[in-house]
Amino acid sequence: MDTKNEISNIQPADNEEFKQTVENYERSLERRSTNTVQTQTQPQSGILKNKRFKDQTKPSSVLNLGDRDIVVIDNTDIDESTRNEDAYESPALLPTVLDGNFSESSPLPEIPGTGLGVGSMVEVSLPNVSGHLYGVIRWIGVPPGVKSIMVGIELEDDYIDKQLLTTDGGFNGISLFKCPVGRGLFVESDQCSSDRRFTAEDGAIGNDVSVINNNYKSKQQNNIPDEPQTFGHMDCPIVPGAIAPIKCFSLNDLEDLCGKFKGIQGHHNSCYLDVTLFSMFAFTPVFDAVLYRPPDKEDISHYTEVQTVLREEVVNPLRKNKFVRADRVMKLRQLLDKLSSVSGLTSEEKDPEEFLNCLLAQILRADPFLKLNSGQDAYYYQLFVEKDDRLSFPSVQQLFEQSFYTSDIKLKEVPSCLIIQMPRFGKNYKMYPRILPSQVLDVTDIIEDSPRQCSVCGKLAEFECRDCFGILQSGVGLESTSFCPKCLETVHMHVKRRKHKHRKLSVPQDFRVMADHMTVPRLYMELFAVVCIETSHYVTFVKAGSGPDAPWCFFDSMADRKGEQNGYNIPEMITVPDLPQWLSEEGARMVNETSSNDKMLPEHAKRLFCDAYMCMYQSTDVMMYR
Repeated sequence: MDTKNEISNIQPADNEEFKQTVENYERSLERRSTNTVQTQTQPQSGILKNKRFKDQTKPSSVLNLGDRDIVVIDNTDIDESTRNEDAYESPALLPTVLDGNFSESSPLPEIPGTGLGVGSMVEVSLPNVSGHLYGVIRWIGVPPGVKSIMVGIELEDDYIDKQLLTTDGGFNGISLFKCPVGRGLFVESDQCSSDRRFTAEDGAIGNDVSVINNNYKSKQQNNIPDEPQTFGHMDCPIVPGAIAPIKCFSLNDLEDLCGKFKGIQGHHNSCYLDVTLFSMFAFTPVFDAVLYRPPDKEDISHYTEVQTVLREEVVNPLRKNKFVRADRVMKLRQLLDKLSSVSGLTSEEKDPEEFLNCLLAQILRADPFLKLNSGQDAYYYQLFVEKDDRLSFPSVQQLFEQSFYTSDIKLKEVPSCLIIQMPRFGKNYKMYPRILPSQVLDVTDIIEDSPRQCSVCGKLAEFECRDCFGILQSGVGLESTSFCPKCLETVHMHVKRRKHKHRKLSVPQDFRVMADHMTVPRLYMELFAVVCIETSHYVTFVKAGSGPDAPWCFFDSMADRKGEQNGYNIPEMITVPDLPQWLSEEGARMVNETSSNDKMLPEHAKRLFCDAYMCMYQSTDVMMYR
């Protein structure tokens, strides 16, 4: 990372545009001073009714599964809903001003003359606080009672400092934006500058996407390519043929592979794509079918070109040389941007699921990993659950079973790969502050025709009672819903369970014959990657091999940076020796109980538990046959 001590030279006091803006705001505030302000008193959970936004967010489709309607919300719906929520949430805190000249959208989109705007990643320097604070700009404007522009920042972390006056986005009793308690901070406009950890290329200030886009589009329009030397001294030759995933047999082996300029180099907001590709291909062959499937008549004309670039310029160099230069990845991004329905893939912030849909569904037409008994197919599974206040630190296993139970659906077969998206919407809202990624995922009870054990005696189950979900001491989750004929009758003799409704399970005839002579097997999938997000930046934890003793590494495609405007990002892989312990039930419990505040968690444990966005599981048995 660049070690320059000076902060970006922002001096709005000498800027004419800045002065004019302040004067306009002062005059505007004077005009409003005689207006009556009414504060709404309805509960904070109430709905702010506004004709302009009524029915604006609609589900893209409704799936009827039996007698249940499952609303499927696509990314556009979620993004739109999040934007509306950010602007109009909490009417109990936002004042209604009876002046036609006032608008809730009146705060400035950027700090005049600086290029720093809402959404920019910044660092804050305060006179009485040691070190820099980091966060994202959420609000810019002149608050009531103040005559200068203030900047509202959502800090990326909790800071335990008595001299630091933090809020939940409120200023002098008025809520100006929403963020977790203790993360909101208001500062003078000259106290924040571009976050040098993620300084954007080519003159962008504060990772401002519009500046990046304009500069990059200008390069494209003038046919100015990103030359290899733009990205540092590392060579990145094309690697033809078939290269196996990286092999690591011990933590020492992994440590020898780690360091700077390792992994995939980030460039132009590519972290979502970098960490997804690294997770998919560095240490596992579970996705390798997409690298080698021959084209057929239904494929697009550029199918072979995209597949070859992915295989020979990204995956193979990663596996052989442990490094992929950003211009190689940019070539793939340009193809995807040109050939798919997703725009902005060469410069804008995106999410991993957008990239997966673009690459796997639209371009390479890979076979969907998940086949549901409803007749639908999918590449990843979004957890849809209602928050259970009894769960302070739920595991992925618990949320996974709860989601399938609520939806009343099952998988038709064991998938080779299962990508699970955590219950969060957008980059801000998280249903649970901490989630434990389960090291092993038991999928026995969500496979349609899989033999299941009786939750009471352990013999072959022939019936399922959904009404018994989680209420019997003999089992938890979906495991508690399966019974043999004898135990089904016994359990439901109780007066509280007499009205339960059960249904017959489908058991393969071959297994039924052998059931009395063998133990009913359970089906497990192994966690191999956890993609995380914090302040719009994606990173990932990846398991370097298979089995309970395999070591884990942490990868960040923009971990460091060389130079400022015309510099380049430095990717880094580091080992995380404590991660297997944190993932164990006992280890996770101890870390969680001894860290009441997220700030108290070890750095990587915080990323793992608090910022998990997507968990990837694989079945080594199924992989052998697909």
